[in-house]
Amino acid sequence: MTTATKLKLHTMLGNYANTAPLKNGAVRSDLIDFDFAEVNVANNLFKSVVRDAKYDVAELAIVTYLQAKAYGKPYVLLPAVIVSRGQHHTIGYNPERGALKPSDLNGKRVGVRAYTVTTGTWVRGILASDYGVDLNSVEWITFEDPHVAEYRDPDFVKRAPQGKEIAKMLLDGEVDAAILGDKFPDPRLKQLIPDAEAAAKKWAERHHGIPINHMVVVREELSRSRPDVVKDVFRTIRDSKKAAGLPEGGELDPYRFGVEKCRPDLEVIIDYCFRQQLIPRRIAVDELFDDNTRALT
Repeated sequence: MTTATKLKLHTMLGNYANTAPLKNGAVRSDLIDFDFAEVNVANNLFKSVVRDAKYDVAELAIVTYLQAKAYGKPYVLLPAVIVSRGQHHTIGYNPERGALKPSDLNGKRVGVRAYTVTTGTWVRGILASDYGVDLNSVEWITFEDPHVAEYRDPDFVKRAPQGKEIAKMLLDGEVDAAILGDKFPDPRLKQLIPDAEAAAKKWAERHHGIPINHMVVVREELSRSRPDVVKDVFRTIRDSKKAAGLPEGGELDPYRFGVEKCRPDLEVIIDYCFRQQLIPRRIAVDELFDDNTRALT
């Protein structure tokens, strides 16, 4: 596990501007030899984190981590945001089948890749809190299993028939709306939430942070046995952001570091997860960290 005096850590981080200096060697550590997994789309490897505990250090969707925590998976959170963004623009509908507003979704069918995906959780929470949607009245149509194998979807979540595709179902009217992500797969589709970019900015200002998608986790045993190494993992991720030339953005910085800067968003997503039956209880923010990672700033 060691190379000379360095500890070799099997690591999974996606390819982003803020991770590039660390992954290409521009940011280095005297303690760590990072063994980076090949990755095209990070979320394709999230199952191997929470089902197989495959990595020493890994990027992980925050909802996946909250579920992993609830089921006792052997990872602890680092207060380091890798991906965050506004969420309002990610849900769409087909205007050729008639006008649709967010408040019209009660009793409708809405597609989402999996009920447990972080983007879907943020969008549902926003629909409920800001647009009056009764989430339990919606039939959520999914296409993939949860990352955490032990979790079971609620009864109002249904699996699409084998071979169906989310965009085609939306175009054909088999679902009324769908959470599609950053880029819609067909130009005929339209954002469901009006003025989504402005709405997302107002939401972030009101809640003191851009919604978190992915953070970093490390093995609990590593944090217990080598707190110096975990501290340097955090330092290299922070330095990678700086080396990429990404400025400090204050409260609305998409790449935040430290528990207190992450706390407002973490409190919201924990509440959303509990209300949406994704976790069995409201986990306190401080429970997500150990004494070592909680002190990192």
